[in-house]
Amino acid sequence: MEQCVMKRRDFLKASALSAAAAALLPRTLLGQDGGKKPARIALQLYSLREDSKKDFDAVLTEVSKLGVAGVEFAGYHRYGGKAKELRQRLDDLGLVAAGTHIGTGSFRGDALQRTIDFHQALGCKYLIVPSDRDFTNPEKWRTLAELFNATAEKLKPLGMACGYHNHTAEFKQHEGKSFFELFADNTSADVVLQQDCGWTFHAGQDPVALIKKYPGRFGTVHIKPMVRGGDAGKRAIIGQDSVPWADVVAACNQFGGTEWLTIEQESYSGGKSPLDCVKESVAGLKAIVAG
Repeated sequence: MEQCVMKRRDFLKASALSAAAAALLPRTLLGQDGGKKPARIALQLYSLREDSKKDFDAVLTEVSKLGVAGVEFAGYHRYGGKAKELRQRLDDLGLVAAGTHIGTGSFRGDALQRTIDFHQALGCKYLIVPSDRDFTNPEKWRTLAELFNATAEKLKPLGMACGYHNHTAEFKQHEGKSFFELFADNTSADVVLQQDCGWTFHAGQDPVALIKKYPGRFGTVHIKPMVRGGDAGKRAIIGQDSVPWADVVAACNQFGGTEWLTIEQESYSGGKSPLDCVKESVAGLKAIVAG
């Protein structure tokens, strides 16, 4: 990134902006620990998607009883446009906004400022795009990467960050590399790679190797239980599935710069309810983190 000499007036203005951003976001979300503290556990609320449609407040209450530190949003339900009210609800429950999943359109044009305003008020640092077809389009992936670079540059002084969440298609090859690698290689270090380690594993890739290849890029990761075909006796519950989670967590803490280990329970094992499966996965991840 091009450097320039900053005048005293500009320096003071930038300092004031940074201070304002710090006031809006919890200190633990600002990465002031340099990534040295162990990552905390959050829950992606898509894990309880049907329950959230029925009674979002009840879901937040149940999540607060799980002993996780934060939640990642996949929609705001009755709190759409009510960031301050939602933040108060989280405060009352002892939770923080660990991140959100939003569309790429939230970064374009006038929508970006509205996105910033809402998530600053919510105290939400990580603005993650969960999927975009352009990511694996040979003609469009580079333009998408440029959009993320421009957005990250706008967000960084505010103590915020944007990023992308993978599935399996991102590991298709193009020009001798996977689309995941092309995106990572053509975006700045300020663009977060929210690796969904379960999907990475399902694609036949090594989630630990990716973390080591792009150190410091994984401020938030998804911990999604995944059972490999042929693994008899395994369940889609963290610690009972096929993914080597102890190695993943160690790599996140040592190399990833990871602040959030975000559980996403997309499938429900053994006919159990979504909440019961989430409870099991939270307990499983806590045991792994405790070593």
